[in-house]
Order: sequence, then structure tokens, then C-alpha cells
Amino acid sequence: MISEFTLTKTRIRAGVWEGVISSLKDAPEVIVIHLEKMVAGVAVTPLPNQIGEFLLTVPIPANLLNDGVQTFVIIEKNTEETLGNFAIIAGSPLDDDLRAEIDLLRAELDLLKRAFRRHCVETS
Repeated sequence: MISEFTLTKTRIRAGVWEGVISSLKDAPEVIVIHLEKMVAGVAVTPLPNQIGEFLLTVPIPANLLNDGVQTFVIIEKNTEETLGNFAIIAGSPLDDDLRAEIDLLRAELDLLKRAFRRHCVETS
């Protein structure tokens, strides 16, 4: 089944997540879920001079920002279709967090690259 909606993430600014929804029909009715609860203040407004394009704004309540990864799921209410999601990472890095592991691997790879280049220069 082809989706009626396309969500393009744009930015987070002043505690508000923003995205653009392209719709083949009218404005979608959107809800955002965090830990099985709806986030208040979600708004969908038409973009001026852009037919079928709507600005989605999601205020990120300060009380939802805690240590760890907080995931927000964006859902079209009528079709229950998941349009997208976003995550906020706060607090001290999680030892089990995949992102922390990737950063560690990148740092180690950079160290190995420098050592290998130094070895090549010294032996040539």
C-alpha cells in the first residue's frame, strides 16, 4: 500500500521539532506518542503557496527530557500510519547505546589510520 503522506524532517529549534508533510489529500491529523502517551501541542498548518505541503510542529516538553534516549513516534491518526520518529539523547552517554559504540569505533579507527600512515612514511 502506497502512503498518502511523506514526512520530511527539517530541524529542532527552540525546543520545537519541525517537519514538512506532503499529502495527496487534505491535511493529515497527526498525533505524537512518547512512552505510550500523546504529546500535547502538536500542530499541522498549511505552508503558504505550497499545495499539499503542511508544516508539522511538535513542542518537546522539558519534563520529557531525561537521561538516555527519548523516542517520539509520529502517527497519522485516521489511518494509524507511522509517518516517522525522532529521538533526543540527553544526560551522560549510555554504555549500551549503539551510538556511543560507533563513536568509540570511529575514534579507534582514526587512531589506527594515523599509526598506519606514520608507519608507511617511516618505512618508505
